[in-house]
Amino acid sequence: MNTTALDPDALTRGARRILEAASALFYERGITAVGVDLIAEQSGVTKRTLYNRFGSKDALVAAYLVDRDRRWRSAVNEALAAPGMSLQQRVMIPFDVLREWIKLNPRGCAFINALAELPDPDHPAHQVAADEKRWLLNLFERLAAEAGVARAGLLANQLLSLHEGALAMHAVLPDSDCATSATQAACGLVQAAAGGEGSNL
Repeated sequence: MNTTALDPDALTRGARRILEAASALFYERGITAVGVDLIAEQSGVTKRTLYNRFGSKDALVAAYLVDRDRRWRSAVNEALAAPGMSLQQRVMIPFDVLREWIKLNPRGCAFINALAELPDPDHPAHQVAADEKRWLLNLFERLAAEAGVARAGLLANQLLSLHEGALAMHAVLPDSDCATSATQAACGLVQAAAGGEGSNL
């Protein structure tokens, strides 16, 4: 695999164009439904150029998820860097970011979609998607522990389940405002786990 292709910052302008075309197609139509011929056509390059830049479709799929993962983590970390929040409010940051994220991602979670299409744990894209979920779970646990929650791991699992459920339901029922419902439920869990304090969530 071309490991350089997994680093979006190292891509040439042409490779970036390929990745952008592939990303839109993979998300809108599904990974297995999209072939390299269509990606090459949409990005205005030859198949040979595509393979020269990425090595394989598998590597291109992995690069697509790496790019999305970086953008998601960047949005969360940027929100966490804002001053003036309580420790409990920081636990809720992934939900705050989610409400804006899903406006641009109507087909649900790209990582869950990829895991459903690529069940082989050895597939590079499967690994990227699974790592994103582990990162979010670990982030919830760390933020919960910082907020003084005794059973931070349990709360983290509960919050991740709500977070991912909101993503999944938005794809099915986009008018139901699942993100707000999940945020409200998560807020109640955080307050209860922290001993009922933090009404300013």
